[in-house]
Amino acid sequence: MLSNRPKDHLNMLKLFPKFRLMVWSFFTVSSFLLGILGFSGSSQAHELRPAIADVLVTQTEVQIKLLVTVETLLADIDLTQITDTDEAPEAKKYDQLRSLSVDELAKLVASEWTILEKGMLVDGAGRFRLQSVKVLEEKDVDLPRDTMIEMVANLKLGDGPVAIGWVAKNGGLVVRHGTGANAYAAFLEGGEISIPLPRMGKVEESAPAVFWRFVVEGFDHIIPKGLDHILFVFGLFLFSQVWRALLWQITAFTLAHTVTLGLATLSVIAIPPGQMWLVEALIAISIAYVAIENIFQSKLGWWRIVVVFCFGLLHGLGFASVLGDLGLAQGQFILSLIAFNLGVELGQLAIIACALIILTLPFGRADSYHRLVVIPGSLAIALVGVWWAIERTFL
Repeated sequence: MLSNRPKDHLNMLKLFPKFRLMVWSFFTVSSFLLGILGFSGSSQAHELRPAIADVLVTQTEVQIKLLVTVETLLADIDLTQITDTDEAPEAKKYDQLRSLSVDELAKLVASEWTILEKGMLVDGAGRFRLQSVKVLEEKDVDLPRDTMIEMVANLKLGDGPVAIGWVAKNGGLVVRHGTGANAYAAFLEGGEISIPLPRMGKVEESAPAVFWRFVVEGFDHIIPKGLDHILFVFGLFLFSQVWRALLWQITAFTLAHTVTLGLATLSVIAIPPGQMWLVEALIAISIAYVAIENIFQSKLGWWRIVVVFCFGLLHGLGFASVLGDLGLAQGQFILSLIAFNLGVELGQLAIIACALIILTLPFGRADSYHRLVVIPGSLAIALVGVWWAIERTFL
């Protein structure tokens, strides 16, 4: 036994450079993934829910019904810096506000209205006056609750339009104007302001303008905001260097998320807001699964395609939550849905192109590709997916 130890030791020394190379590759690919994460500015899939402003413009005044998690405003949280209220320095104050009863919170909003109103950006009208406050009951204090705030402001003299927005730290804002076929909806980043909204009329927006706007929304939901979708597509990419395998997977994923995106947007299927954590947790599990399978399987089979299709159904529900916030107009529904989905596909193609240039082209068809790229990259993705699954389920 003793005579074999030197040989064993020599064999371990021979393996050490390979091990060191794999460790280096792991950190290299992990750095690439962390770069994506840093670019996204988020460690979670979906950012805090944007507020929704339904706007009515008459000849003399502008009326707004604002659906918002008002505790974040009262706590003075900068929503551009966090993905969860627990991350905010004002988290303790937010929790205290969240523990208030609906009546107590409504009274606090009324008493603090002068301060809250300063967060509104308006061009073409005066300051907003508070009309009513209704806090929607949500018994689970771990979930955010919505508050409906109705406000009104006098328009300036003349026939000029009005534009709406709010300050950057308040986060995203969905502005909706009009009803039916002529309705307009747009997602604004904090600090942005809407297009001019006319008095007593509809927003004149051409079909190409609508199409392009929703293409951008779809792309934006993938890059930079959809880190979980980015990692899932990257996991599909790492499975094989054979383009046919990638094409089959992307096709299955695309068909699946298109189905649930359409059905959820049409309200054929609906996930209660309180249960969206389960969808997000399953999406995280899907990320971990495809990554782990990459390590042990390299030949495409029917099982992989079926699994990717099923996971695509889940991701489609995630996409639908964004369109649900936007509130697509009836007359623009099909056009907007197609454009949004196209934006999502362009985002996926951009991910694949970046991965191809950064990770695949330097290696070509080298035998070391699986050892130096696939295994380290898949391990990093799997770790992120497992952590998200735990975080979204238990934390």
